[in-house]
Amino acid sequence: MQTDMTTGNPMPIILKFTLPLLIGNIFQQLYNMADTMIVGNFVGEKALAAVGSTGTIMFLVLGFCAGMSSGFTVLTSQKYGARDERGVKSSVANAIILSAVLVVLITILSLSVMKPLLHMMNTPDDIFGDAYTYISIICLGTVASVFYNLFSACLRAVGNSRVPLYFLVFSAFLNVGLDLFLIIVMKMGVAGAAWATVISQGTSAVLCFLYIVNRVPELTPDREDWVYNRHFGKLQLSVGLPMALQFGITASGTMVMQSAINTFGSVAVAGVTAAQKVQSLVTQGFMAMGQTMAAYSGQNFGRWDLPRIRAGVKSALIIDVVYAIIASIVVIVALPVFLPVFFEKGTDIVAMLPYARIYIVQCAIFYIPLSMIFVFRHTMQGCGFGFLPMMGGVVEFFARMLAAVLAIYIKNFNLAVGCDPIAWIAAAVFTAVAWIVVAKKIEEKIARVRGGEEL
Repeated sequence: MQTDMTTGNPMPIILKFTLPLLIGNIFQQLYNMADTMIVGNFVGEKALAAVGSTGTIMFLVLGFCAGMSSGFTVLTSQKYGARDERGVKSSVANAIILSAVLVVLITILSLSVMKPLLHMMNTPDDIFGDAYTYISIICLGTVASVFYNLFSACLRAVGNSRVPLYFLVFSAFLNVGLDLFLIIVMKMGVAGAAWATVISQGTSAVLCFLYIVNRVPELTPDREDWVYNRHFGKLQLSVGLPMALQFGITASGTMVMQSAINTFGSVAVAGVTAAQKVQSLVTQGFMAMGQTMAAYSGQNFGRWDLPRIRAGVKSALIIDVVYAIIASIVVIVALPVFLPVFFEKGTDIVAMLPYARIYIVQCAIFYIPLSMIFVFRHTMQGCGFGFLPMMGGVVEFFARMLAAVLAIYIKNFNLAVGCDPIAWIAAAVFTAVAWIVVAKKIEEKIARVRGGEEL
């Protein structure tokens, strides 16, 4: 089920590879969405707000880990594109070693700073206890997230986007079943929701690992590969660390935004939380395209084929613009329909709807810039360039932070939820310019590799 992305028409290859990723990403979102819906319906509005208030912290911790582990496999896709079988195996072994170290460090650090972080984010007192319980368990389960992302990224690196989907679908249903059992039957509240998420994602990680060992020999390291390769490690960290920092920087900005939203009370937090869950489903198409372009550009960079990379970028942008227009319409129309499913019967949906609608409308108008960020950022990362994509995250952070600080100062809700589109516009402009710079560097690098031969 591996796919060679270095030959053939780019657009159908990209579409075929992206679709399973889109479906898989949607099911992955169902992990947290199931928590949100079941918690809102069976534990209560405040418990829902508690889970929602930790969303940006989850994105910070798990996004950092996902960025790092995905960055570790960029080298794998490049070696696969270059037809270097030994390099592929060695890069996978190195990635596993680095990820094990990452799990230990992130788990210890995240747990040690969690209470001060929640206080710093202005988490309301009436939801603080549940918020701390939920996010602490999620942090304890970092190992599940890291290794699922690592093994699924290894499969994507060799052009396999379907198998991770199959395991995610199974785990999503498992997550819902565990949610219902732990929350309704065992009365574990938000703790049950958190454990259901961790166990389900851990199941996905184990299934991916077993599949690789039994079905994908090119990704299965041999005994001699289990020695840390310093050269590979340097290359993997040079991409993985900026990718992780980019996630962390972006998440830090969303935490500032969440702090601004938190100042408007738990009703506003609950309304925006539910709206964010609806939006998270339709925007998974952008993330799926980004994952596709990381694999696509990685394989073609391994073949030193810049014209093909550029053709892929053009195809991806066309697909994403069409998708962004459709997604913006769908999310605005669907919001009133889906909002009630997140809350127990009798909850005052009317009070929350204005907060949710303002957030959704302001964001949906700017889905096209958001889609551009994923295409340009992941293409650069797939080619082994980590610094400029990370700086795009820095631009996004400062744009979001300035808007959030101003929103807190003037107490303006519209500006508080407008932090996202403001950040997207700034980052889209930066990453578009950065891609032009990176493409020129790749062109120069290929010319040097080929001894000065013109492309």
